[in-house]
Amino acid sequence: MKKIALFCSLLSISSLTQAAGLYLYEIGTEDMGLAGAGQAARAQDASTLMTNPAGLTRLPDHMLTGGLQALYGDTPYTLDDNAAVQGKDPGDTIGWFPGASLFYSQRLNDSLTAGIGLYGNYGLGLDFGDWAGDRLIKKSTLVGMTLSPALAWKINDRLSWGVGLGVNYGFLSLTRNVDGGDQKQTDHDWALNFRTGLLFDVTDATRVGLNYTSKTQYHFNIDGTARFPQAGGLEYTLPIAAQINTPDQLMLSLVHDIDSRWSVMGDLGWQNWSAYGANQLSLNNQQLDRDNRLQDTWHTAFGVQFRPDDQWRLNTGIAYDSSFYTSQSDTTVTMPSGAAWRYGVGAQYQITPSSNIGAAFEYLDMESSHVSSQPLKGSYDNPAIYFFSVNYSYQF
Repeated sequence: MKKIALFCSLLSISSLTQAAGLYLYEIGTEDMGLAGAGQAARAQDASTLMTNPAGLTRLPDHMLTGGLQALYGDTPYTLDDNAAVQGKDPGDTIGWFPGASLFYSQRLNDSLTAGIGLYGNYGLGLDFGDWAGDRLIKKSTLVGMTLSPALAWKINDRLSWGVGLGVNYGFLSLTRNVDGGDQKQTDHDWALNFRTGLLFDVTDATRVGLNYTSKTQYHFNIDGTARFPQAGGLEYTLPIAAQINTPDQLMLSLVHDIDSRWSVMGDLGWQNWSAYGANQLSLNNQQLDRDNRLQDTWHTAFGVQFRPDDQWRLNTGIAYDSSFYTSQSDTTVTMPSGAAWRYGVGAQYQITPSSNIGAAFEYLDMESSHVSSQPLKGSYDNPAIYFFSVNYSYQF
C-alpha cells in the first residue's frame, strides 16, 4: 500500500499530505466537518489547545477529547515525454492510512486552565515504488509528532489569553535504488516552537479568536544525490539535504450565534512560506537557483453549525488555501502541492450530559502541479484527498 505523509500521534501514525503547504487542519476532530472554519474561536472541545489555547477557558472543569482518522488520497505522477529518464510511471502515490490525536484539559481555578495534547499536523511522505526514477527516490517520509502543554488565563468575562509549547520530534527517511538494491537513509531531530492566542467575546453572541504559531525548524542530514546512467550519467540532487522548516502562521477566526440553533463561522489565515523561497536544486553539480520559488499562503473558510435539538450538532463548511509555489509549472517531485479547496460535513451526538461522539467527512481538491527540472519532468494531475474521522469527548 502506498503512503502519503505520516505523522505519529498518541494512538497510531497519522498520514498527511501537501495541502497548500505542509500544515494540515485535519487531526480527527470535529473541525473536519466544518472544513476548519472558526477553528480559533469555536472552542467546543479540548482540541482547542492546538487551534487556540485561549479557548481552554471556555471548557468544563475536566475534558478529554480524542479522534481517529483515515484518509484515502490520489496523487498520480506521470513522466513527460521529454523527460531525460524514461520508463515506468509511479502512478498513484497515496493509499489508505490511519491517524489519531488526544487532548486533555483541566480547570485549575476560576481564571486558569491547563491542557496537554499529542498530535501531528505537519509532514510529507511519498511512495513511488519501482519506477523509472527509483535511483533518485522510491520512498520519502518526513514524520513529525508534537507534544504540547498549554495554559490559558481568563483575564475578564470577555477576554482570554493562552500559550502553548510545542515539543516536536521529526524523523526523515529516503529510500532509493542503488546498484539494484534498496538503500535507506534516515535522520531525526528535536525542535521547539510555541503558539499563543486571544479569544474575545465581542457580544454574548459573537466571539473572535486570534492564534499565532511560531516556526518549527528541523535539521536533517540526508544525501539526496543520484546519477542516471541511462541519461548519460546525469546527476541530480533532491532539495532535502539541509534544513526542513515549517513557517510561522497566523489565524483569525470568528463565530456568531444567530440564535440557539444556528451559528456561522469563518477564518482568515496566513503562513510565511516566502521566508523559505530560496531552496536550491543541483543538476550535474551546478546549482539551479530557485529564488522566490515559494510564496506566502492564505487561508479562508466559512462554516455553518445547526443544532436541531439538545442532542445533535450538525456541521458543514468550505475552505480555500492558496499554493505555496509561485508557479505551478515549477514545483518539485517530492513536494506535490497546490491551491486546495476543502468541503466538509459532520455531526455530533450528545450520548449523555457528559459525553458526545461525532463523525466527519472532508473532500480536498488540490491544484495540479508540474515538475520542470530534469531528469524526472512530469506532472501531478488533479490530486484529491478524502478524510474520514470519528471523535469522542468526555467531561468530568
